[in-house]
Amino acid sequence: MSKKLFKELFFITIGLIFLAAGLSIFLVPNNLAAGGISGIAIVVNNYIPALSVPVIMLGLDVILYIIGFIFIGASFGVKSIYCSLMLPTLMAVIPKVLGLNGPIVDDLLINLVFGIIIGAVGMGIIFNQDASTGGTDIIAKILNKYLRLDIGKGLLITDFSVTLMAVAAFGPMIGMYSLLGVIINGFTVDYIIDGFNVIRKVEIVSSENEKIKKFIMEELGRGATVYEAKGAYTEERKQVLTAVMDKKEFIKLRGYIRENDKNAFVIIYNVHETLGEGFGSIV
Repeated sequence: MSKKLFKELFFITIGLIFLAAGLSIFLVPNNLAAGGISGIAIVVNNYIPALSVPVIMLGLDVILYIIGFIFIGASFGVKSIYCSLMLPTLMAVIPKVLGLNGPIVDDLLINLVFGIIIGAVGMGIIFNQDASTGGTDIIAKILNKYLRLDIGKGLLITDFSVTLMAVAAFGPMIGMYSLLGVIINGFTVDYIIDGFNVIRKVEIVSSENEKIKKFIMEELGRGATVYEAKGAYTEERKQVLTAVMDKKEFIKLRGYIRENDKNAFVIIYNVHETLGEGFGSIV
């Protein structure tokens, strides 16, 4: 196993623990079918109690994995298969480890909010490793790849039908809570993924631009662009240095600027996606 794959699987496992906890502790015991294969499994389990939710999830994933291999590729599928095996296992183990036989509290809203937020953190970690928890997540990734539709919104579209199934199985109240969970989950996953991928773009006007440029290129290993600008008030011409880097690199750069030119003028932007050399693949 390569070092890169081992690192990916490590973070995927962390994400799966969060997701399994959100589902098995808060959502499944309350029949909150908030989308996804887990939601379908909850509905099916209502009609076929002999089959547990984890077992149903494994069975339903098979068809969508075939679709994932065709449209997304083998690498995505391999990691997704790992998720499909680990997630039901963790869902079965976590309640037993914690000694839970039912809902922690009776309040549906509390269970929904905690289950969705904890699960969304896990899904964000998993998606950030270019993997999927299987099921309707695969469809969301396909929509993201070919239509550039945000993953969270893709989940919202594909999971809406699951909430209709929940209405039929458990009644309008559970169905409406499930729909609310789908909406919260979609936007929360997008927010978390954006947080993982945020890059800093900086624009610097300083009397020590040459030193700062050298620091960016030699110490941080990043490229930089220099262009000339003229002040509107003073009409003085100055060089503006701009560069793009991750959060840790920006902290180092900010410290260096503070040490070398306390009068420097710095503008910082949050860039939610950067593709190309030194960052994500443009393909």
